[in-house]
Amino acid sequence: MTFLTLLGWIVAGWVLLVGLMFVGQRSLLYHPDRSLPDAAELGAAGFRPLPVRTGDGHDLVAWHRPAAEGRPTLVLFHGNAGHHGHRLFLVAPMAARGYGVVLAPYRGYGGASGKPTEDGLVADGKATLAALGLRERLVLWGESLGGGIATRLAADAAAEGRPVRALVLQAPFTSVHERAAELYPFVPARWLVLDRFDNHSRIAAIGTPLLVVHGEEDTVVPAAHGKRLLAAAKDPKQGVFIRGADHNDLHAFALTEHIAAFLSRLD
Repeated sequence: MTFLTLLGWIVAGWVLLVGLMFVGQRSLLYHPDRSLPDAAELGAAGFRPLPVRTGDGHDLVAWHRPAAEGRPTLVLFHGNAGHHGHRLFLVAPMAARGYGVVLAPYRGYGGASGKPTEDGLVADGKATLAALGLRERLVLWGESLGGGIATRLAADAAAEGRPVRALVLQAPFTSVHERAAELYPFVPARWLVLDRFDNHSRIAAIGTPLLVVHGEEDTVVPAAHGKRLLAAAKDPKQGVFIRGADHNDLHAFALTEHIAAFLSRLD
């Protein structure tokens, strides 16, 4: 086998790999659990179903626990795996403090029809906020991938002159394409990503109070992403970077205490 033949096989293999990753990229990004949330468990915690109808015809079900008098409502946009019912453990401490809480649904997750895409999940988020109303009392809380949805919605709300009360980002990335380029340096990931969730380009336009909470030992999205977002954002803003915390264990490092302290300063 000549050198040129070997080189040709290597190039062909690389092109095949790039093609497969491009075609299958959404299966790498989204890991939905399609089972229904546990209605009995959510109901016992004081949550009630909130029907959500998207502009493109999907019927979703959010779960809502109303706020105590004078408290804002947090809308949680969860990460890329599982479904919204799995995040009851995250929001229950905030509900116990009197904050309203909404577990936002996604298409393709938790028994809902459709397949997740960036535009689709943003449309789901907009429909959830429309079903709630209360725009001036809403705090958007984005967990990992959900930070891309929350940031987009907060930016759109600011552009419309109806900003949300605050934005909380839990273990966020600057953008999917930047993280993909870090994970797959052997392919032109930055140019091939379809669902970009470009938080970094949007964060400065929001202007609402921002809290970023990130684990210093995050092995999924390095804390440097959260720090770059914080640096790019306008005041008022706060960053909490926790030593010893990884991506999925921030709840064990006083996550809700940090969120509650941040929100208390907004009152």
